Amino acid sequence: MTLSAGADAVRQSLASFRQEREADWKAFEALLARVEKRAPRALSEDELLSLPLLYRSALSSLSVARATSLDSALIAYLEALCLRGYFYLYGARRSLRTRIGDFFLHDWPAAIRDLWREVWASVGLTVIGAIAGYWLVASDKRWYDAIIAPSLTGGRNPDSPAETLRAVLYGGGDHFLSGFAAYLFTHNTQVSILAFALGFAFAVPSVLIILMNGCMLGAIFQIYAAKGLGFELGGWLSIHGTTELFAIAIAGAAGMRIGTSIAFPGELTRMSAAARAGRVAATAMIGVTVMLLFAGLLEGIGRQTITSDLARYSIGGGMLAFWICYFYLFRMVRHGDR
Repeated sequence: MTLSAGADAVRQSLASFRQEREADWKAFEALLARVEKRAPRALSEDELLSLPLLYRSALSSLSVARATSLDSALIAYLEALCLRGYFYLYGARRSLRTRIGDFFLHDWPAAIRDLWREVWASVGLTVIGAIAGYWLVASDKRWYDAIIAPSLTGGRNPDSPAETLRAVLYGGGDHFLSGFAAYLFTHNTQVSILAFALGFAFAVPSVLIILMNGCMLGAIFQIYAAKGLGFELGGWLSIHGTTELFAIAIAGAAGMRIGTSIAFPGELTRMSAAARAGRVAATAMIGVTVMLLFAGLLEGIGRQTITSDLARYSIGGGMLAFWICYFYLFRMVRHGDR
């Protein structure tokens, strides 16, 4: 009888507790649902003023529920309700437009500036790879097929006559030109993703991928330069290449940052160092996708229709100047920053 009476008393206490306060919980939940789906202007002035009062009431109810060990389901409900209220009342609320603006004006350029050492290293590796690829093909043309798969060159190789190679550069709607341009874009996108994704292995795969990409660039350049078409090839590639190669360098830099942070974590644990590096690297990689989209547009439209070498170099040089100014020279101060 005593146990039964105690259980009845607990049930009555719980029912009384709910009866006294449940109306406030439901009102608070309804207001939160409205402002989360719409905006604060969906509420009247009185409703807005009641939000902090209802939040404090919910906190008080949660405190009582925990102290008296009431129904666990009720405690879980009140915890979720109070958490929603906290995030709405005290959390940073920014619109999608504001978040996008902050990314392009502050977050992305800041991440690239943070990676400046790795970016320079990645650019240097690309240059070293290009020189190596050029030298290998120049010393023995069989290296060309070893560096670039024959199935991807459409029969263009060191033995191709100058007229055939020139037709690729100025062919307009030539089928091979379109196919090779698509291949280069797909290849460079894959290189960017792999250079970033494999950086966790102490940055070694990222370094090798960037070097190999440079070798391919040097091998292609050699067969054209040998026929006196090096300047023309540079213009053909520069329209999109300055953006695309810069994006690859940034992707490689992001992978290197993660890999070197894991290899040399300093005073942090390896997981903490990787997490800190990952935030910067991930921001940079989101921007890399934007750069690759720009490169795809330039490649699909500009390189197919613009056949003037001067115009090609002007577009490529202008895009390179734009990215350098955007990342390193143009700095917006975020409101509240010092």
